Amino acid sequence: MSTPLVEMDGDEMTRVLWAWIKEILLEPYIKLNTEYYDLGLPERDKTCDGVTVAAAEATRRLGVAVKCATITPNAQRVEEYGLKEMWKSPNGTIRRILDGTVFRSPILVKGITPYVPGWVKPIAIARHAYGDIYNSVETRVGGGNSAYLIVCDGEGKEVERKLIHKFSSDGIVQGVHNLDCSVAAFARSCFNYALENGLDVWFGAKDTISKTYDARFKEIFAEIYKNEYMGRFAAAGITYMYTLIDDVVARVMRSEGGMLWVCKNYDGDVMSDMVATAYGSLGMMSSVLVSPDGKYEFEAAHGTVTRHYYKHLKGEETSTNPVATIWAWTGALKKRGELDGNEKLAAFAQRLENATLRTIESGYMTGDLVPLFRLGGVEPKRLTSRGFLLKIAEVFTKIFV
Repeated sequence: MSTPLVEMDGDEMTRVLWAWIKEILLEPYIKLNTEYYDLGLPERDKTCDGVTVAAAEATRRLGVAVKCATITPNAQRVEEYGLKEMWKSPNGTIRRILDGTVFRSPILVKGITPYVPGWVKPIAIARHAYGDIYNSVETRVGGGNSAYLIVCDGEGKEVERKLIHKFSSDGIVQGVHNLDCSVAAFARSCFNYALENGLDVWFGAKDTISKTYDARFKEIFAEIYKNEYMGRFAAAGITYMYTLIDDVVARVMRSEGGMLWVCKNYDGDVMSDMVATAYGSLGMMSSVLVSPDGKYEFEAAHGTVTRHYYKHLKGEETSTNPVATIWAWTGALKKRGELDGNEKLAAFAQRLENATLRTIESGYMTGDLVPLFRLGGVEPKRLTSRGFLLKIAEVFTKIFV
């Protein structure tokens, strides 16, 4: 490797898998060149979350990053880790700085049948990666107080005031925002992705209820599609549809798959987990953040697997699925190879993916996949997390080395 990758380490069981993947699947075969940032919760607390900002800025500078899953602390985590404060989601911080779109797609393997039998094609999820509750301001409100939405001009002079609610008893209030330019970048990213992959685009929000906020998403998408993409979509034989989010959900459930499902930030967070699980496992979904100026951050689509980590700390073996984390590494290595003109690096990453799929199709897998596996009489064998990685290395060496 010539140009380094930005490497963002993470938390709990995925941090353990991260180290094992490097030890077993990467370092024996390639000279790994990374600019390392520790995004584990203790280091984020120590640096007052400065390390997260530094990692995002490094991604803007170097162009390609790979990220381990990280903890977004709640009140229980603040107490558990003795944190200075309840730090915001590192993913939210990185997405805000890069202003990108998250694209997630299931990792398909022979023998794993989706829980939704009609889904015979993969469903890709496009998640807006800016704003909404991930960059919100919220507070508790005492009974008898009132909350207002106030807009001020550049000099701080109030130009608009709207009553949110007069609280007769204790309650809560939250303020969210978005930017026209970010929504426009999101729209173009989605339309470009659809053209590159030959996918219809389905976008859903709730403009009937959110007549300004969600309606603005609908308007911007419609304007950009009409002015910039309608003819290109027609030539490619694909379509764009906007409808209400609940209608999209109903349509997706009875579809055969094979579309790009465009979601606002929170919707994409939830629906990507639903789609991943329906295709087999949260550990079987790729995820990449793409910025408007062509910066890429690859990550696993799942969390830090806390339950398995506590077992690991007790010295117990776990059977945690590392496939999505492997795909984060291979995605980043392929993109680094593509941008640097390093065909050998890109080929290595593709071969590692092929070896991983071949291992599962041969009947060797982690415990989450065993109940789902049906392939021509092949008997599935449950391996530990580390045992599975070692088996992938064995298959890789046998086929490609």
